[in-house]
Amino acid sequence: MAVLVVALVGGTLVFGGYSQRDALDPESAGADGTRAVVRVLEQQGVRVVIARDRRAAERALEGGEASLAMRDAPMLSDDALRDVTGRARHVILLEPRSRTLDVLLNGSRTGGFADDRAVAADCRVPAAANAATARVGELMTPGDGVRGCFPVDGEVGLLFSEANGRTVTALDALATATNATLPLDGNAALALAVLGQTDTLVWYVPSPADADRAADAPTLGELTPPWVTPGILMLLVAALVSALWRGRRFGPLVTERLPVTVRANETTEGRARLYATARDAPHALDELRRAARSRLQRLLGLPTRSAPDQVVDAVAERLGADRARVRAILADDRPRTDRDLVAAADRLRDLEASVRAAVRTEGTTR
Repeated sequence: MAVLVVALVGGTLVFGGYSQRDALDPESAGADGTRAVVRVLEQQGVRVVIARDRRAAERALEGGEASLAMRDAPMLSDDALRDVTGRARHVILLEPRSRTLDVLLNGSRTGGFADDRAVAADCRVPAAANAATARVGELMTPGDGVRGCFPVDGEVGLLFSEANGRTVTALDALATATNATLPLDGNAALALAVLGQTDTLVWYVPSPADADRAADAPTLGELTPPWVTPGILMLLVAALVSALWRGRRFGPLVTERLPVTVRANETTEGRARLYATARDAPHALDELRRAARSRLQRLLGLPTRSAPDQVVDAVAERLGADRARVRAILADDRPRTDRDLVAAADRLRDLEASVRAAVRTEGTTR
């Protein structure tokens, strides 16, 4: 037997080719696969049926005389787990977790890990007693009425429960039944004895698609009263209608037709007349000067925000006039009466006309 197992394991790893599958996959030739133990079981007359979904496993277990080997299936609810395993005569849990152990082995749970060494069976369970020793890997703590084998520091490497001729066995197959670990110590004898208890072994590979609704966490919709969702939808519709009703409607830009177009200089003169009516000659002249300086800036090509002194310098230079005289007209003269205001406005107009004539003459000469 030992020679046969070693030969099959070597042939599987070398000539079987490596297929990219999960650990403990019965068709995987990788180190963590279990193709070797499947081949040995088939040579011993055991028919191995590989089921890659729950429905296929249930069909293969019809009749209740087959054994079921399966990895942990967290996607199944407790009831679904009991339903699937309840169809088999013998159940072998290859990678047990605490929830599965609690459901199927009466409150058992996982524990620590054993050192990488052979552990004595030290129990009367036939499959374990025949193997004598094995490398058990993950350890477990048995629940009420559950027997344990391969003890290590108060925990065990194999759990076994029997009721009405039906058995449930749990062991760490990663340490016992993979292509890499099967030839070690008594691993082969243990794995073959546990998996070969009936003529048919259904090897169930759980799929995420096997999940049933009972295993899912409740959704927000399931936790809220049935009227909440329609109420939220009605509020959203009301908000949308309100937005369409009260929201601004943007369209193409249009030019508004004004009844009268008022020139900028007329606005300035009108403001000056208001100052004159209020007998505020200095402010009225300031408005006229501000408008005149703005026009002179454009005539002389000065920046829009030029200081008054810059405008004075530019006008004096262009006309060849006395700078102090130009400054008095554009900035310094302070009228006291309406007569002074009229005289200052005339001087301002004459200065602007002189600059315009000088600019026009210079442009014609060039």
